[in-house]
Amino acid sequence: MQATIDISWYAVGCFMLILAIPALINFRFELKLGKEISIATLRMTVQLMLVGVYLGLLFELNSLWLNLAWLAIMLMVGASAILGGAKLPKKVLFFPITAALLIATLPLMGLLLMVLLQPDPVYSAQYLIPLAGMLLGNCLSGNIVALQRLFTAFSEKRSDYESALVLGATPKQAAWPFIQSALQQSQAPILASMATTGLVTLPGMMTGQILGGTDPIIAVKYQLIIMVAIFTMLTISVTLALLLTLKVSLQPTGFIRIKQLITH
Repeated sequence: MQATIDISWYAVGCFMLILAIPALINFRFELKLGKEISIATLRMTVQLMLVGVYLGLLFELNSLWLNLAWLAIMLMVGASAILGGAKLPKKVLFFPITAALLIATLPLMGLLLMVLLQPDPVYSAQYLIPLAGMLLGNCLSGNIVALQRLFTAFSEKRSDYESALVLGATPKQAAWPFIQSALQQSQAPILASMATTGLVTLPGMMTGQILGGTDPIIAVKYQLIIMVAIFTMLTISVTLALLLTLKVSLQPTGFIRIKQLITH
């Protein structure tokens, strides 16, 4: 197969001129997203370039402690992004969400690196960092949807919750239908993606490997592993995030600290 084709920075810059199309659409439909598009594009470009340089150094050093430190940063930034996207207070929920991501990530990473792939060394940055990034990156939106759904339900169906409490349900039992609904909605997109992968879409990881010259069958094996790991990671992290959030959001009396969580 053909080796990876390098792309010059000039070519990359020219290609990015197609951003004029969404910019024109933004202007024509008066979406007022020009500032957000500009900032997002600039941040993405700068961050990717810095990360590219840093990862090159990280791969070369291949230090266990540096790799773990980078993983810790990824977890904390991920938790912050989830709470920011869900518009929930970081001061109250940062630790529960970070804990949920950590508990979901470590066993899966251990299984992938120590049992399945077995790189040498097992903490190899070439495997640890990209795999952790894919797992965390693909579970962010699911967690945001779940948390938004949970607090929206508390707001819109407060009477149902209070009625359950009056009938003798514990706060957790009264909120259980909200947890179920949040879990269902968080999993719907990835289930649709899994059902159409291979026919409608070719995932980024598989496409990247094929473009890099990897045998398609090997790329398929990696993609199957990653999709199963992402779905498992999403399910575990969302479940833990909801339960831990519920724990700090409800008082033993059943009082909902919803207003405090939203306004802070």
